[in-house]
Amino acid sequence: MTQEINKTIEVLTAGGLILYPTDTVWGIGCDATNVEAVQKVYKLKQREDSKALICLVANDAMLERHVLEVPDMAYDIMDLSTKPTTIVFDDPKGVAKNLVAKDNTLAIRVASDKFCQYLINKFKKPIVSTSANISGKSTPKQFSEIEEPILEGVDYIVNLERGKKAHTPSAIIKLSADGTVKVIRA
Repeated sequence: MTQEINKTIEVLTAGGLILYPTDTVWGIGCDATNVEAVQKVYKLKQREDSKALICLVANDAMLERHVLEVPDMAYDIMDLSTKPTTIVFDDPKGVAKNLVAKDNTLAIRVASDKFCQYLINKFKKPIVSTSANISGKSTPKQFSEIEEPILEGVDYIVNLERGKKAHTPSAIIKLSADGTVKVIRA
C-alpha cells in the first residue's frame, strides 16, 4: 500500500487526476487546493463547474482547517452515522475557488477508508472525490463498470480493491451555520 500511496501523491502533487477506491464508490480525485486540477475533473466528467464536488479530508483537524466554523452538530452527525456521510458546510477556506458552490458552501466528508485516510494524511491536503462516471450516467458499482473515457482521462489508477463491489454513495446533509439541517441524499 505504501507504494500506491507514494505514486498517487506524486500524481496529485503534479496536478494530475487519480481514479481511486473510496469509502463509498470508485472516485475521480485531485488536489482540492489546485484550481487547474479541479477544472480537469469537471472537464472529464463533462459537468458544469456550478455543480459542486465532494472533498475528502483525513480527520476532524483537517476539516477544521478548511471550514471557517464547524458546527457542533457536525461532530454528532459524523459520530452517529452508520454509513459514510458527507456534510455541506458554509464558509469553506483553503480550497480551490472552483470547488466552492455559488452559495459559498462545500461538501466535505471525513474519510473512513484506511487507504484514503493514509493518502490524505500523507498528502496533507484535502482530495476531491466524485464518482467515476460522466455526469448524468449511472455511478459504477465496481471497477469493471467504469467507462473507457474515465479510465483514459485520469493520470493514474490506484491498483487496489479492483474486485470489490462498491458501497452506495454517501449520505449528504447540508448543515448551515444558523443550525438549519437539510438531508440532500439519505
